Order: sequence, then structure tokens, then C-alpha cells
Amino acid sequence: MPSFKIGSEQIGDGCPPAVVAEIGINHGGEIDVAIAMADAALSAGARLIKHQTHVIDDEMSVEAKRVIPGNANVSIFEIMRDCSLNEKNELLLMQHIQSRGGTFLSAPFSILALDRLKRFDVAAIKIGSGECNNYPFVKRVVDLKKPVIMSTGMNSVESIRPSVEIIRKANVPFCLLHCTNVYPTPPELVRLNGMTILKSEYPDAVVGLSDHTVNNYACLGAVALGAALLERHFTDSKERLGPDIICSMDPLDLKNLIDGSRTIAKAMGGEKIPVTEEKSTIAFAFASVV
Repeated sequence: MPSFKIGSEQIGDGCPPAVVAEIGINHGGEIDVAIAMADAALSAGARLIKHQTHVIDDEMSVEAKRVIPGNANVSIFEIMRDCSLNEKNELLLMQHIQSRGGTFLSAPFSILALDRLKRFDVAAIKIGSGECNNYPFVKRVVDLKKPVIMSTGMNSVESIRPSVEIIRKANVPFCLLHCTNVYPTPPELVRLNGMTILKSEYPDAVVGLSDHTVNNYACLGAVALGAALLERHFTDSKERLGPDIICSMDPLDLKNLIDGSRTIAKAMGGEKIPVTEEKSTIAFAFASVV
């Protein structure tokens, strides 16, 4: 059964489901807000806090100024420019999370962003769905010899295979996340069976769900199907503005997801035979019949 550690957290089959609280860009580029969100996630029970590392000039071309995402009314260039943290502030965020016993991980979106995370010596690297088929980038990621979490939105089982082979060749532990890149994702587009197919096709991978729905239901269902890692966007308040707030969980949602996923994991498995705890009831039932 595949498993590996991210920081002090053991992740994989046979372990309690790991829940990643993704602050992402919800802080709007404000370090004080980012730290407040991290504190809220840690206080709700999260141990893995994910960020997004953006170096805009290295990440985007001028064409990005004309691309308006479906969940926004301004260009992706403007969104990411306004929502990114500089290196000094991102380091401050990581150090704050670590000072509270949490583990910081991030998704880089360019080579310079990856180089920054290398300087930070992060515990793990997330490869977003958009970089899943960027093979030179994947090769640079695995050169860090850190655990890799890779989202597979917009991809088939076969289209992710080249990147999986790059990761395997580097001999780094990895997790594949089923994902739907629609924000928010309606239930009928989640397709949880896609996660079970990943698990079957790549038995050496830890498998989980990166979810963009508006509640915990899909993640809880994924646990019943064997998800070892769950990732949802996180905000300290759903009253905040931002393109990902609509599909973000708040502290209560996060606590419920952690508790619920662990409860479901404990309830899985077993066989259809009487358990020891039923013996007294069985004896009473048979005595009543006699």
C-alpha cells in the first residue's frame, strides 16, 4: 500500500485521510489576510496548508491580459498580479505556519516560482492541473526530490501517463488527485469513479480528490471510495471577495471535513460476519428463540 510523509503527516492507504486546506489566492495578495487564513485553518484542525506561488512576469504572457476566467470579470493576468505574494511575504507565511506546527506546501506556476520554493526547502510540491502535461516543468519539479502531489483535471488516464513516468523515474513519492476544473463544480461533473480508475491504473500512487464543489459531500464520498488525500480551497470567511471563495470551505466546513473523513475511514472495510461486540446480543436472540 503506497504511503509517504509530508512534514510529520503520513499520507496514504491505511492512514487517516489527509485534508489539505488551500489558501491559494484567497488572501488577495495581503500577507496579513494570508496569515489570518492560515491561523483559522490550523485552529480548525488542518495540518497541511497549501499556497500558490506566482511570479507573474515569468508565468504569464501578454495574451493573459485578454483572458477572462469563467468565475471572474477581469483578466487572469490582473487576478494573479493582485493576488500573488512576493518572496519575502510568502516566506513569512511559511514560517508562521511552521511556527504553529503546520506544514506549508505550494503549487508553483513557473520556473522562477519553483526556484523560490527550492530556496524555501518546502516539504512537498503541488503540480496543478494546468502544468500536468508540461513535461520539462515536471522534470524540474522531481529534481527537487520532494514528494509530489499532482492534480489531473482536464486529463484522461492515458494523458497523465508521461508525467507519471517522469515522477516514477525520479523515484519520488507521489499522489494523484482526481479533479474537475470547473469553478464551482456541479455534482454531476465530479465523477468520483475517475478517482477509483486512477487508483486501479496507478497502484503505486497515493490517490485522492481535489474538489471544487461548494460543500463537503464529494470529498466525503471520495473517502468511502478510498481517497487518501482531500484538497479544498479555504477561507476564514465566506463573506470575503475573490474568484475561489465560492468553492472554498470555512473553518466549520474544514473541521467537519476532517472529523467526517476520519469517521468514514474508520467505518470502511471489514467482512459480513458477526463481530465480537455482537456476541451477547446473538446469545440473547438464540435464547429467546429456544
